[in-house]
Amino acid sequence: MNPAILLLGLANFALIGALPFCFFKKSGKFNAMWWLTAAPFFFCPGFLTAAFLGLISPAVRPESWLGVLLQFGSLVSSIVSIALIFFALGCHRIPIALWHQVDDAPESIVTYGPYQRVRHPFYAAFLLACAGAFLLAPQWGPLLTLIYALLTLNFTAANEERRLAGSRLGAEYQNYLRQTGRFWPRWRRSQT
Repeated sequence: MNPAILLLGLANFALIGALPFCFFKKSGKFNAMWWLTAAPFFFCPGFLTAAFLGLISPAVRPESWLGVLLQFGSLVSSIVSIALIFFALGCHRIPIALWHQVDDAPESIVTYGPYQRVRHPFYAAFLLACAGAFLLAPQWGPLLTLIYALLTLNFTAANEERRLAGSRLGAEYQNYLRQTGRFWPRWRRSQT
């Protein structure tokens, strides 16, 4: 495993871990659902570190052509994840709410920057980080963590979307839903 790619992957997870403390609203609290949703972002760095230290046997030899290809994929995933996080942060004029805050009423809908194509660019970046971890250490632990992250973030995003659709911004948000993808850009946009 390439130490530089490992360091970039770990830095990606450190950035994700810093978001609730440095960039998001402080009024919320870390409830049980927040911890369940955040769990993969604690486990992935542990799996990467264990794989690097040889505590988990590699499924693919890092020096093989497949190993090199997977490491390159991990590098690209981490770079895109970090860039997407900063790009999304740059689009917010007010602090972003923590996940699962019931009392957080939306004041506006951000529809520019990465939000122009994807409704949840932070979640997309988080999934890219987990995918990068799996590509760097292609084993059961990172794979299950990626699947778990996809399921929990999809559940969280669906709840947030229902709440926004039912808010005073509901009509505007319904139109936005038709134009964008949840985590990945839509290839064909709705004409309505």
